[in-house]
Amino acid sequence: MATQAMDRYTPVFAIAAAAELAEMHPQTLRQYDRIGLVSPQRTRGNTRRYSLHDVAQLREVARLSAEGLSLEGIRRVLQLEDQVRELQGRVRDLERALSQEMLNRSDRRVFAAGSSGGEVVSVRRGTRLRRNAEVVVWKKP
Repeated sequence: MATQAMDRYTPVFAIAAAAELAEMHPQTLRQYDRIGLVSPQRTRGNTRRYSLHDVAQLREVARLSAEGLSLEGIRRVLQLEDQVRELQGRVRDLERALSQEMLNRSDRRVFAAGSSGGEVVSVRRGTRLRRNAEVVVWKKP
């Protein structure tokens, strides 16, 4: 028998348990499923199974409804939140890939202080700057 790792998306709650956790009537969950606000997974017998993520979404629906949003407004908010999460994941992936690419590049740049005025200059990796040993005497004007 194979064991499945559980996370917040694992469908484990029957409708009665999910309704209790979300502090809603089971009929409300059925209605939200019909209109597509929260769509639980289905078993082979076609019964609804809710995950912790689904329960959190149901609570969010209740909160937004209490604030006066329509069901259509709530649907749009949930869609936008999902889109933001997806885009944040893509940004993290791209940042990780860029960072890895920069580390793997043999010509990545190194920065050093310039010889005049303390400016910052870009130096190719492995290049050494000549040091200036001049002494500057400053007199008060």
